[in-house]
Amino acid sequence: MPKQHYRADTFHLRDSIGYLVKRSQRLMQARIEGVFEQRGCTLQQWVVLMLVRDRLALTVADLCRETGHDSGAMTRLIDQLEDRKLIERRRNPQDRRVIELSLTETGSETVEALIVIATDSLNTVMRDFTHDEVKLFKSMLRRLIGRLEELVPDSATSAEQTS
Repeated sequence: MPKQHYRADTFHLRDSIGYLVKRSQRLMQARIEGVFEQRGCTLQQWVVLMLVRDRLALTVADLCRETGHDSGAMTRLIDQLEDRKLIERRRNPQDRRVIELSLTETGSETVEALIVIATDSLNTVMRDFTHDEVKLFKSMLRRLIGRLEELVPDSATSAEQTS
């Protein structure tokens, strides 16, 4: 029998890991969006630029899978980034059906400038934590994500199936 960290008779939403993670994510998102808007970029645009920069996503389908967005919304976002000359589409020479994404020089400069803002913001948020606490926290979150991926194996492909 798995460890019982929660009990139905004493459960309160404010103590749920899911609630706490989601609330912290919303608050961090609100904080960084305000700062990014001053630079003419949305958080979602920056996330896409970072995923492409770090080669975690090279196609619209990859981006949908990584972000949980549908292909229509992602295509519109890519169109905006392409119109701003931050990203470009290219056919894969080995498989002409595949359109790959890459940063333009302007896109690379933009994402690098925004990384400074993002890291400053994260450092401000994590100011009261020690280096070891941050390292442990990230380790625990990665472990939680790994366990969730085991329990919900199709979650990673559900966005892909809508594209």
